[in-house]
Amino acid sequence: MTELRFVHLGFGPESVEYTAAWEEQRRVHAARFADEIDDTCLMVEHEPVYTAGRRTDPSERPLDGTPVIDVDRGGKITWHGPGQLVGYPIMKLPRPVDVVAHVRRLEEALIRTAAEFGLETTRVEGRSGVWVLGDPVEHRPAIGGLSLDFSVPAPDPRTGDDEFDARLHGPEYAPSNAGQRREDRKLAAIGIRVAKGVTMHGFSLNVNPDSTWFDRIIPCGIRDAGVTSLSYELGREVTIAEVLPVVERHLKDVLEHAELRPREIEAAGA
Repeated sequence: MTELRFVHLGFGPESVEYTAAWEEQRRVHAARFADEIDDTCLMVEHEPVYTAGRRTDPSERPLDGTPVIDVDRGGKITWHGPGQLVGYPIMKLPRPVDVVAHVRRLEEALIRTAAEFGLETTRVEGRSGVWVLGDPVEHRPAIGGLSLDFSVPAPDPRTGDDEFDARLHGPEYAPSNAGQRREDRKLAAIGIRVAKGVTMHGFSLNVNPDSTWFDRIIPCGIRDAGVTSLSYELGREVTIAEVLPVVERHLKDVLEHAELRPREIEAAGA
């Protein structure tokens, strides 16, 4: 692996419109494939935008018809905007490509970042990204009404009713209020694409955004959890400027020192 270099596209007043950054990704991707540049991570803060990965279901999009940009990454729908640090590592991987290993490396760098700020995070089986774990279900406050049997948690209609849409039932079910409900909540999302052995897209880390932007969608298609930010979890204002060098340091350490091995393919009949 080559040395990982970082390119800052814009933050704060110089935040970047999503499609402009996407075009820059494609340009850098072509240059990396041609070995004209080293592995490169674009770092940026976006203007507010919803983007939908290839697996997004129509029912997960905004109910009011708010525009959504469909993109060629994996994963589902999410939001990008002020207070969120976005990174696009554009890197050449050995063939056959191990996409899962690349995702795990990004998660590891972000888990280390959160730990440096004093926040314990983890992975959740079957759900990519970086998570703050909630309380056990039996210890969480009841939502959507009281259960008469206080020894048994009230059933969660988000998981028991396929027709239930939390967005139509007020703030008690909102993804941005998952911390108050003491549920699992996502601090960082990851969605990537690998084309010609070179990665695109990447991660978004919620630093100090207005998390109510997530309430208009089903973030990442997950109905029974929510979103959070470093500022919310730490109980103080954390800025992009504080977090940026820490993220870059951990990305550099994890990605440059990874022992890259092609994904093993079992022989036929094995």
